[in-house]
Amino acid sequence: MTDYFKIYIIFFLLSTTVINASPNIDARTAILVDYHSDKVLYELEADHRIHPASMTKIMTTIVVFDLLKKKRISLDDKVTISEKAWRMSQAGYSSMFIMVNDQISIENLLRGIIVASGNDACVAIAEGIAGTEEKFVVIMNEKAQEIGMNATNFANTSGINNPDNYSTVRDIALMSKYLIKNYPYYYEYFKETVFTWERTGGNPITQGNRNTLLYKNIGVDGIKTGHLVVEAYSLASSIKKKTRRLIAVGSGFKTNALRASQSIKLLSWGLTNTETFEISKKNETNFEVQTWLGPSKTVTGQTKEDVYITLEKKDLRNFNTFIEYTGPVKAPIAKDQEIASIKVYIKEDLVKSIPVYAAEKTKKINFLLSLLTSFNYMIWGDA
Repeated sequence: MTDYFKIYIIFFLLSTTVINASPNIDARTAILVDYHSDKVLYELEADHRIHPASMTKIMTTIVVFDLLKKKRISLDDKVTISEKAWRMSQAGYSSMFIMVNDQISIENLLRGIIVASGNDACVAIAEGIAGTEEKFVVIMNEKAQEIGMNATNFANTSGINNPDNYSTVRDIALMSKYLIKNYPYYYEYFKETVFTWERTGGNPITQGNRNTLLYKNIGVDGIKTGHLVVEAYSLASSIKKKTRRLIAVGSGFKTNALRASQSIKLLSWGLTNTETFEISKKNETNFEVQTWLGPSKTVTGQTKEDVYITLEKKDLRNFNTFIEYTGPVKAPIAKDQEIASIKVYIKEDLVKSIPVYAAEKTKKINFLLSLLTSFNYMIWGDA
């Protein structure tokens, strides 16, 4: 009494120009990831250990954003600046130029970290939240493990020279997605291009964001640069075009100019040569699956995750997506019971399979009516 069902999910594909060759990126290590599908579009020694330099500050801000989101602190809370934090601004490092014993808001310290890349602001915010920088670093590493950054260890909040402060571009990309996904409101700080701090002990100091991609009007809205002599130049960047977002991370760029040009090259290549499709939104997109012995002929199915597929544009003509199930599915059907699956194929190759679950409970009809339904189905099928 059951049949195998295979129902097309139709997408309208546009004809586009395709460049097949992978980009030749002049860096020691790099990765390009689609934000929605998590598909790695390009990688170059992506698991090579690096010293992330100021890209470390992404995690410093994530810890702060997490506490803000949980309402354990507020943007208006004040931090009293210690001598240790102040001395960071006197040591030749990137600085916000804070003054000892000044009281500065969490929001201003965040801007000093994100826009001015202030190492002094990193120490200050860590001490204000956790008491010491060392205690704050423990929280950073706990968060890194929670995210899944298994090749990362943080030794300080700023990324200044320390052999025990290390990561990979793959982990930095994972951290960058976590930032954008979980703290979209606070992520807006990362596209700010100018920060002025007035209480410097002298004249106000205005600093521009070191991420020069923000000034090019190409859709880049973050994230963070880095530079150490031992590592050369690095950059975690993200670009948004309409509903599409890509994340690129590179390290070992020989010059600041190469850091910018090669990151643009990588992001542009991804947008030109690949396309991402939304197949299902978690608990929103509805798929109708045939059922029998229930009060209606169909039951609504949904996925428990957002489902996206990213393809190289050369594969678009060979791309097929189906709802597959053996049915009609017999009632009773429990809510959240797996009733079908979404199958994504390129030619004959299955590239993704996602379960579909019943969005509602379906009761079995009464005994006499079920007999009649079964009898009709055997004679007439799904007529």
